[in-house]
Amino acid sequence: MKQPVAIVTGASQGIGRATAIRLAQDFEVVVISARNRENLSATAGEIEKAGAKAHLIAADLASPAAAKLLVEETIAKFERIDAVLNIAGAVPGIDLMEMTDDQWVQGAELKLHGARRVTIHAWEALKKSRGSVVFISGTAALEPKAGTAAVAVINAAINALAKGFAEKGVRDGVQVNSMLPGAILTQRRRSMLEKAAAQQQITLEAAIEQFPEKVGIARLGTPEEIANLIAYLVSPGARWLTGTAIRMDGGEVRGV
Repeated sequence: MKQPVAIVTGASQGIGRATAIRLAQDFEVVVISARNRENLSATAGEIEKAGAKAHLIAADLASPAAAKLLVEETIAKFERIDAVLNIAGAVPGIDLMEMTDDQWVQGAELKLHGARRVTIHAWEALKKSRGSVVFISGTAALEPKAGTAAVAVINAAINALAKGFAEKGVRDGVQVNSMLPGAILTQRRRSMLEKAAAQQQITLEAAIEQFPEKVGIARLGTPEEIANLIAYLVSPGARWLTGTAIRMDGGEVRGV
């Protein structure tokens, strides 16, 4: 039996899009949000093909009002929320010594505070449904580098935020985990590799081929692989799994 209603933020591309489409197998309704309405519409079409109803809300979750709107519209239309997948947000990979105060603030506003606001606004509905929340951070939180310091710091903050919500969730009946993807071949990763290829005067294909060896993995991951793990985290079979930061990175960060 399908679960009723999931919210997926950042669903216009990459991991968010793959997750929204994957959850169509498990939820009756997938509410999707991102800034790009055109891309959201394409995601909605794939959700419908996969067997669920899609409802799109184009919004910039860096704005406090947008998080409230997303939750209120979902409840008004569907009367419940069973899962929240906080995937929206990409932090610029700028060197620690060069990043400005404004860039730090902008980097945190969507990925960290947007996720925090959506979860807070959805909390009462999640308590009623005994629902689930997943926060997306990333493996940079575990091994910070000077060249991508903000990525690491904000990802680490998301893990800490998820732990705080998880403690409250044990009392309130809400399951909360965080998910740390490694190097995934999204459009954003492709753009980063294009820049690296230009600097090294090699082709994009060569940069993609060389990258895994440089970081110690066999290959880049796919958004669909991350989506499958996220789908498990909000499934009934994973219900006792809470307060955990789960890493999927092809072995880049070894934890054994």
